[in-house]
Amino acid sequence: MKRLLLLSLLVPALAAAGVPDEDMILDRTMDAQSAFYYPALMMRYNAGDETLTDEDYHYLYYGYAYRDEYKPLAVNPDLDKMLMLASGIDPDKPDRATLETMVSVGNDALKRDPFSPKILNLMSFAYGALGDKEQEKAWSDRMNGVIRTILGSGDGFTQKTPRHVLMFDHALDVLAAEGLSFGKARIVSRTVEFVPLVVPYVVEGKKRKGFYFDFSRVYWNKPESYTYQRDRTWQFNNLKPRTYK
Repeated sequence: MKRLLLLSLLVPALAAAGVPDEDMILDRTMDAQSAFYYPALMMRYNAGDETLTDEDYHYLYYGYAYRDEYKPLAVNPDLDKMLMLASGIDPDKPDRATLETMVSVGNDALKRDPFSPKILNLMSFAYGALGDKEQEKAWSDRMNGVIRTILGSGDGFTQKTPRHVLMFDHALDVLAAEGLSFGKARIVSRTVEFVPLVVPYVVEGKKRKGFYFDFSRVYWNKPESYTYQRDRTWQFNNLKPRTYK
């Protein structure tokens, strides 16, 4: 039985379209004549279109911030259900009924967070365990497209070059996908958080103690008196969710 992480993850450090240009994203995703018109892009994404490029994913991911359905501070009970189902799976002998329920619940969870790397990964895992290789690859391709987009938005090494995310959890999912262990995130400005690494990341002989993420989109439409508490993340190569403290 394969581990949960289905990494056909071949991700150049800056593969996608770069730092999000909000004016350009808004203009192109709202223009019905544009190649990046959002409804058309989302239809292709949902259909598992293999021809989607990294530039398409860039407009898909960051364009979602302008959609009415983008509610990053809302709870996602279907994700919680999916994580609970995954935590009870026997890796050596997965129960088919449980896997099929995971797929059903996962589709509901994606309605609230269509670009969640952890949900996309779980969908790929479930389909793979069910023997559907075509869907396994399609969901894995979606996950890798999202991760490449986030990695391409900044190197994350400084506060001025953060990686841009739509959800707090997406930052942690990307680090987990890179095989990096991390500690408690801390807010360093009105728009940026720093996630420290348990073991420094060495790049060109320099030790990087963590990564910076721009979370500003999360609070664009923040409800009054809302307090966000992150209560869990996901260990990609393990079938057990763990508490984020």
